[in-house]
Amino acid sequence: MRRYRNLSGDSGVVAYRTGPDFLLVQFVGGEVYEYLAAQAGTGHIVTMQALAAAGRGLSKYIARHQRELHGRKRG
Repeated sequence: MRRYRNLSGDSGVVAYRTGPDFLLVQFVGGEVYEYLAAQAGTGHIVTMQALAAAGRGLSKYIARHQRELHGRKRG
């Protein structure tokens, strides 16, 4: 997992991992969620990967679109 830069200073995201069609996100509480293009749609995955790389806005995006993203808790 790569450390999330959290440029806003108030994100619930601490780390992430990207792949060609997925995004794993670790939140402050330690839980890890998996977001797949097959469920969330490629557009959401690409946007979330860009936000993760930028270090800003990922947590808010996930909160705003959680019903569409179909994230699955891992572990």
